[in-house]
Amino acid sequence: MRHLVLLSSNAQLGHSHFPCFFRTKNVLELIRIQSRKTVSSAQERLLTVTLKSKNFGTTRAMGSLPESDLSPSTAGVIRLKYPKVGRDETCKDVIHGREVPDPYRQLEDPKAEVTKAFVKSQVQLTKSVLSICDSKDKLREKITASYDYPKFSCPYRRGNKYLYTHNTGLQAQSVLYMQEMLDEDGEVLLDPNTWSEDGTISLAHMKFSEDAAYLAYGQSASGSDWITIKVMRVADRVVQSDTLSWAKFSSLAWTHDHKGFFYNRYPEPTKNGLEDAGTETETNLFHELYYHFLGTDQAEDILCWRDSEHAHWFSRAEVTHDGQYLVLSVEEGCDPVNRLYYCDLSTLPRGLEGFRQNKELQLPFVKLVDNFDAQYELVANEGSVFTFLTNMDAPRYKLTRVDVNYPSSWEDVIAESESDVLTSADLVNGRNLVVCYMSDVKHVLKVHDLRSGELLHTLPLEIGSVSEIAGRPEDPDFFYSFTSFLTPGIIYRCDLSTGTPDITVLREIPIKNLDRSMFETRQVFVPSKDGNNVPMFVVARKDMVLNGNHPALLYGYGGFNVSLTPSFSVSRLVLAQHFGAVIGIANIRGGGEYGEEWHKAGSLANKQNCFDDFIACGEYLVKAGYTRNENLCIEGGSNGGLLVAACINQRPDLFGCALAHVGVMDMLRFHKFTIGHAWTSDYGCADIAEEFDWLIKYSPLHNVRRPWENGSKSVQYPSTMLLTADHDDRVVPLHSLKLLATLQHELCTSLDNSLQTNPIIARIDTKAGHGSGRPTKKIIDELVDSYSFFAKMTASTWID
Repeated sequence: MRHLVLLSSNAQLGHSHFPCFFRTKNVLELIRIQSRKTVSSAQERLLTVTLKSKNFGTTRAMGSLPESDLSPSTAGVIRLKYPKVGRDETCKDVIHGREVPDPYRQLEDPKAEVTKAFVKSQVQLTKSVLSICDSKDKLREKITASYDYPKFSCPYRRGNKYLYTHNTGLQAQSVLYMQEMLDEDGEVLLDPNTWSEDGTISLAHMKFSEDAAYLAYGQSASGSDWITIKVMRVADRVVQSDTLSWAKFSSLAWTHDHKGFFYNRYPEPTKNGLEDAGTETETNLFHELYYHFLGTDQAEDILCWRDSEHAHWFSRAEVTHDGQYLVLSVEEGCDPVNRLYYCDLSTLPRGLEGFRQNKELQLPFVKLVDNFDAQYELVANEGSVFTFLTNMDAPRYKLTRVDVNYPSSWEDVIAESESDVLTSADLVNGRNLVVCYMSDVKHVLKVHDLRSGELLHTLPLEIGSVSEIAGRPEDPDFFYSFTSFLTPGIIYRCDLSTGTPDITVLREIPIKNLDRSMFETRQVFVPSKDGNNVPMFVVARKDMVLNGNHPALLYGYGGFNVSLTPSFSVSRLVLAQHFGAVIGIANIRGGGEYGEEWHKAGSLANKQNCFDDFIACGEYLVKAGYTRNENLCIEGGSNGGLLVAACINQRPDLFGCALAHVGVMDMLRFHKFTIGHAWTSDYGCADIAEEFDWLIKYSPLHNVRRPWENGSKSVQYPSTMLLTADHDDRVVPLHSLKLLATLQHELCTSLDNSLQTNPIIARIDTKAGHGSGRPTKKIIDELVDSYSFFAKMTASTWID
């Protein structure tokens, strides 16, 4: 990945949420009631108790809830007893002359007793609901068995060693291995599974020194974005005394003298004493770049860059391959734009040592690009001549070159494609560029000449995604990993030493307990509300009959220039195999599937296009005969959680179930917490009058309505599960908690005999964050809970 993004991708098993903010290189229900006296088949299965039935032992065996969680209604339908939390009707903001109530503001404080009590009661309610999801045990058994297959990263060279990560199948965390030859067994270099008994401390980031003598790596606890940086001496695996705290969204870049490395951090938070890092909501301000000398205390680190006038800006740094330059990218949000500075390290009179003696100095950066007009990502340098991947005057990206001694003279190396998006470029074999394009959401891999830009080779590739590329300029070969909806992973080695690509399979990932041959993938293009065609992948059984009787899971993201290219998911194939489910992956506007124009068409004032596109994809699945409204579930995480919540507000009639993971739900206040201010580049900010007008129209928290009061007497909200976690310091839990309280009050507890009988619940995890770094067991637990809920609420039957 290129940096940090408000994203939710479903690589491998399930959901890995990265809500906004760095993009990184190389790179995510209960029942429907038609009327007060009509109960759907799904509800009959779930709520079998009536006013006359008191035999809870019998009814529970049939799939009923504990009596303590039920409340009888005069219509003979048993309703959930939702926990109540006090509403502060006096809590109101006046924003640009408009009064905006915020009665659950108290839930913004995670340490408040009212919040703790609310969370505890909601956790108990959800456990009760999940206890009657009768497919839960079968799902756990099948997903666990199917996920028990080996997983490998691409190998890459550092010094004279190969490094790669490997998970045997169900290990909590992947392990870092080292080997001298590709055909020999690797030795364990770093095993995160030894850091905690429950696997909740993960390897968050790592970087080897150029000679591979040292490894700097970050540890994340409970999924928090905070990392603690440690250093290992590779030869004897000894962890050094160096310990760097309060790093977040950090780059790591070693100087070639191997004396130390650059890293990023924030000033130490002070609010509430930070007893449990990752549970705070304090805004992250003043991102700083430091240099750390090996063997010294963090207090002695050199401050290399900090912009005291722009608290929201953040940076990342890298040292060029020749070791001469430090290149600094400065960003103000999640938009693919950055300022570009560099420092010639060879010109420092006393090197970095000189700055240890005068801590008031910062590095003398030269400003190559000093505006936020475009994105520049370093690809290679030959002395003072730098090659960048950029979207300057190229919304589908291109490669451009400049001699920093003549900064006004830029020339294109590879021009922008007329149709495809240039996603990455890597220098290998001296002067070969491995270039990856995205063509209609599928990857294409090519080799170009660095100096002339000439196309040399197009590499064979099936329909799918290049998930990883690993190579160095000095090596004649490189490695790349391929995946698709039906392929868990193939790692290729490509040797360019003869001038003709020699491609061999290094590893093909096997998978057992799952017959992938029974499925097929189609790509369709769905007209949206404004006539724009939206691509969508549909994965289903080959023998499926389009009679509308199948459950369907529609997944989307639609933001921050993030593209949902084909990726392998065990859990989705289990749904397709054992419930006959249809899986839809919608490539809606706001993503990067067709470049910056596609991204901008779904951001800021155009955000409604995202919801219209997603709704259109749902309507297509119904009209094409894949499913029915009551069997259609929508799912998304982070920005995708916002997508799901906005869509059930706007079209509650279209969906039978909704799974909203770690969503941004309060669009008027998101910028006030942790790194939320970085997302204003995609959403706008309520502090600005025009942008407030955009946000208030779709903000999930502020648009909950009773659909039956608008002339649709038979319509209620779909069965809904909101998912969040206590250490999510990216999209803090208050978003989901406030929306949960609002949905339950507005639709359920404030009315007698409300038409809303579909459940509104939340899954609130502990010792977990936004998604990354979760141990395998936690991932499987969440999948089992969310998808057994989906199956129950869509009345899906298990197929052996």
